[in-house]
Amino acid sequence: VQLQASGGGLVQAGGSLRLSCAASGRTFSRYTMSWFRQDAGKEREFVGGISWSGGMTYYADSVKGRFTISRDNAKNTVYLQMNSLKPEDTAVYYCAARSYRAISTANHDYSYWGQGTLVTVSS
Repeated sequence: VQLQASGGGLVQAGGSLRLSCAASGRTFSRYTMSWFRQDAGKEREFVGGISWSGGMTYYADSVKGRFTISRDNAKNTVYLQMNSLKPEDTAVYYCAARSYRAISTANHDYSYWGQGTLVTVSS
């Protein structure tokens, strides 16, 4: 599967953005999808994930209550709604896919990655 992330940009603290990740292929509904982020000089970190059907989600503590991940299997797209953004949310955001049911927080468990979209939150 090929992934294409979009929706990043510059936003003031407290604002919102919605990221999208469009996937190719006809088996999108069989992939667990997650978002990761990486700031300059830091390791890539898990943000949130969603199960095949969308019935289960899991978030990093740092974004819980502010970010919401969803998916539309008919459109082969996963979304990340980001509210109440903080300067520390600034990073390149990546979508990733794995062909297993469980949501994993580990980078190495994901076989497919999008190219990343930059989110910058100004104070």
